[in-house]
Amino acid sequence: MSNRWPFIGRQGPLAAVHRALRSCTGAMIAGDAGVGKSRLAAEAAASLTEYCVVRALGTETAAMIPFGAFAHVLGGPPDGGENLLGWAARHLRSRAGRAPLLVTVDDAHRLDAASAALLHYLATRGEAALLVTVRTGEPVPEPVAALWKEELVTRIELAPLTRDEVGQALTAALRGDVAAETVRHLARVSEGNMLYLRELVHAGRDLGCLSEQGGQWRWRGELSMTTRLRELVSERIGHLDPDEREVLELVAFGEPLGTDLLVTMASAGAVERVEDRGLIVADGPGMRLGHPLYGEVVRGRCRTLRARRRLRTLAESLEASGMRGRDDMLRAAVWRLDSGSPADPRMLLVAAHLAWGRQDPHLAARLGRAAVEAGAGIEAVALLGQVLTILGDTGGAQEVLRRQGGPGATDAERAQHALALGVNMLWSGDTHEAGRVFESAADTLADPAWRQELLVHRGVVDFFTGHLDTAERTLTRARDLAPGTAPSGHLAALESWVNAHSGRSARCVTVVERAMADADAWRDRAPHALPVMLDARCAAHLFAGELADAARIAVQGTELAAPDLSVGGFGAYRAQISRLRGDVAAAVRWCREDVVRLRARSPYLGRCLAELAHSAALLGDLETAGKALTEAEELAGCWNYTLQPVLLAKAWLAAADGDLDGAVRTALSMAADCPYLGYRMLALHDVVRMGAADLVTGPLDELAGRVEGPFAQICARHAHAAARDDPSGLRAVAAEFESLGMVLYAAEATAQEAAAYRRMGRGTAAKGAQTRAWALARRCPGVTTPALVELATPDLTPRQREIVQLAAAGLTNRQIADRLTLSMRTAANHLQAVYDKLGVNDRTEVARLLGTSF
Repeated sequence: MSNRWPFIGRQGPLAAVHRALRSCTGAMIAGDAGVGKSRLAAEAAASLTEYCVVRALGTETAAMIPFGAFAHVLGGPPDGGENLLGWAARHLRSRAGRAPLLVTVDDAHRLDAASAALLHYLATRGEAALLVTVRTGEPVPEPVAALWKEELVTRIELAPLTRDEVGQALTAALRGDVAAETVRHLARVSEGNMLYLRELVHAGRDLGCLSEQGGQWRWRGELSMTTRLRELVSERIGHLDPDEREVLELVAFGEPLGTDLLVTMASAGAVERVEDRGLIVADGPGMRLGHPLYGEVVRGRCRTLRARRRLRTLAESLEASGMRGRDDMLRAAVWRLDSGSPADPRMLLVAAHLAWGRQDPHLAARLGRAAVEAGAGIEAVALLGQVLTILGDTGGAQEVLRRQGGPGATDAERAQHALALGVNMLWSGDTHEAGRVFESAADTLADPAWRQELLVHRGVVDFFTGHLDTAERTLTRARDLAPGTAPSGHLAALESWVNAHSGRSARCVTVVERAMADADAWRDRAPHALPVMLDARCAAHLFAGELADAARIAVQGTELAAPDLSVGGFGAYRAQISRLRGDVAAAVRWCREDVVRLRARSPYLGRCLAELAHSAALLGDLETAGKALTEAEELAGCWNYTLQPVLLAKAWLAAADGDLDGAVRTALSMAADCPYLGYRMLALHDVVRMGAADLVTGPLDELAGRVEGPFAQICARHAHAAARDDPSGLRAVAAEFESLGMVLYAAEATAQEAAAYRRMGRGTAAKGAQTRAWALARRCPGVTTPALVELATPDLTPRQREIVQLAAAGLTNRQIADRLTLSMRTAANHLQAVYDKLGVNDRTEVARLLGTSF
């Protein structure tokens, strides 16, 4: 990686600098330290080759003498009686000769008075264009400030890089794909400051936190601070007196920290001084650090005992203030735990539930273990057991549950123990025993709420094992235990799953939206519910053909789930959506990202690996597909639910390997046994795509009446059109698929249309369909399926390609002839030959099919 980073995300400001230099005397670039002002000015100056450029730098040392910043370009004493500013300007002008003069000054806020006055003199007399940088928030010499106040230069505020721009910079600097989670992490920590970002990347690579895994750059572990980065941040923080240091340390360990609480622990005057310097900033009713890296430096300066004292002070002050909500209890518990001071067992238990509800399983496990050790009882044991299970540590969870010695005496204790034990068995693959534990425990309890919770989990077992009818009956039994009340989080989650995979997409969306409106009532006690609802809603939108909605929900799911949380795998949905849209390379990237992200080995990881195998097979990468499929079968096979993507991938791997008959048999076998209607629809439609539509017209007709949304109906129409060899029907189906954004399916249907025309002996119509299929397939780069395998690029000569490009751009035959120095007749003949080869009638259709370049 080069030390000089790529110039990314600054094209807009660069254009603004150029405009300013054309329209007035120059530009002033203002921004925070490290945001990229100097680099922008350097790039702008380098591109202005018509200027003679004189460069100067404002420094504290040079500011001690008159014209210190320009001492390197000023020679000889001034003539007797000559105006000093005129003398200095004359020297600068003499360097330019006849060329226009551009004076660039970096850090102009540090200029001495004479140098600052010289800039103003040059600008007012029009003797030079100016390009200066100043640091936002720093005092600026009056002549420099007057440059933009008097509109002698245009002031350009340079903002930090956006998250997307950080991603672009990382990709260019590392020369490879960067995982989205890593982009988010580095964008948040650097806050778009290019200098800090660069140093973080160097530190991450040097210390091994940032490395390439599975074709993507990823950050693993704690934030790394090099000596240089620590010095840069320390310089920005500056000197602190003892009271200011106390303020900054309290905020560093406690942010966001309520202002009222902060002033009870530290000097109010010191708080104001630190805020005035931008080291802390208001964040709603509280305060946070002015930059995330300040916290790394400040906390790093505190040794163990000092850090514990600060944390204990924070916990005691918050508890003394009368904790106002659940967030306060969570924060106080964590501060107590980190400070090593005694904590109330109940507070630790409640905090563990809160962390679990906020999708932070590692913190939940830490607090849960502390609660168990503090004597919080069976509820803490059960919570810890569930968290460890979902983190993939099923053995550790079993050990915790065995250590408890018994299920407890009360309904709540017996229910919680049974839930933890059953979830552990379910995650371990023993679905039969998990179902028995949930069912038998529910039969022994009197409390209807706990009985309902156990029955819901019994229904989850039914759903995972493919018994959707049984799961629905179990749902009814659970709902009847508390009629007229809002469903619990887990009940709503199971209901959304069952609806999504029974073809009732609208009902699924309604259930999820209703439950989310009441999320505060169940979130902390039903941590699985939120990712499950998003999973179900994503599937519902996908099976209905609503790709944009499915993609939006998949993004929410990705951002929600913790990296080690087993309940996830939203990358598989994002990959499936990309694949349907024709971007199979992106599908592979999404899968690889989630495969690394889901460290816990779970059936959800198997689902991601299955989608990786599916996409790799379509791209012809049989080695990757085979390895991924083998691992996917091992992981996903314990649940019927997560096995379905594996079976879909298995069929396409067979097709990619040339065994089309075997692929059709695999897809038909899957469809015959599949209880999940959306997956059954996909398997049956795959048979149509593989060329055996006559085998599945009836089953797809039946699904079209059961699965809501246009997708199933279009699949059924596709089967009938392909089985009848009906080119007009195939063309209509292709248009419908394209309207849903399913470009791959549209390309395949259009290729089948071309084949149908050829079998009918209609060569011209076949050419037209083939050209349209090729244009669609161009949007699915690298993909090979049975329908697309014979598709070839339209056979045009280089001259014909030139003419097509000009015609597609809207030029007339006369204009084409003039441009290419041809006769108009020759241009017309070439264009007609193109029409004949492509099977089209006019240039409008050529433009629509091929675009202006290909």
